[in-house]
Amino acid sequence: MNDLIQSFRNVPVVSSRRVAQDFGKQHPHVLEKIRFLTIEISTVKLPQDFKPIFYEHTYINSRGQKQPEILMNRDGFTELVSNLNGKKAREWKRKYNAAFNRMEKVFTEKQTEAWLETRKAGKLTRRSETDVIKQLIEYAKSQGSTHADMLYVTYSKLANKIAGVSKRDLANIKQLNILDEIESMIFHVIELGMASGKHYKEIYQDCKRRLEWWQDCTFRLT
Repeated sequence: MNDLIQSFRNVPVVSSRRVAQDFGKQHPHVLEKIRFLTIEISTVKLPQDFKPIFYEHTYINSRGQKQPEILMNRDGFTELVSNLNGKKAREWKRKYNAAFNRMEKVFTEKQTEAWLETRKAGKLTRRSETDVIKQLIEYAKSQGSTHADMLYVTYSKLANKIAGVSKRDLANIKQLNILDEIESMIFHVIELGMASGKHYKEIYQDCKRRLEWWQDCTFRLT
């Protein structure tokens, strides 16, 4: 459920497209409902410190065309789904509220010195990992790889998946520490693999097995 909520202008938001998908609605109907709510809100006298709850936005569809969507914060989401009932709707409301809670906690945590120091330390480890992946790219090319430049993305996806994060800047302190440990392991496995002359694909599988073993051990001990 990590991808339910995203960040927009340092505000936790959800897309109208995602809400339409999860609540089984047509996206144009959801947009129409939100625009009706926007008009309704504009007719009410609002406090001076009132902040927008809906944000006009666009996305690129599968045909490469710009299409409208609306992003909404927790208040906007609550307004939109307040009249939706039924078991499925109630389940999704709980999931979204839990996701907003998690994201808001991260935003609060990001303002602390502890988060900033943890992120800073993680960047140093990430730089070491990136440097060794750069060497791995040349190593893979020497073994005939024609897509070696994709190794940055490949290893980043692996690390993020094991850590359970989608974006590093939206990770909490615990996840940042996990990422730091994961990337340190990746760094050492790649170095050892190249030193022993292994094929670059085998090195990736070694990393994957090592991280899955570590994840399994960590899970069983928590």
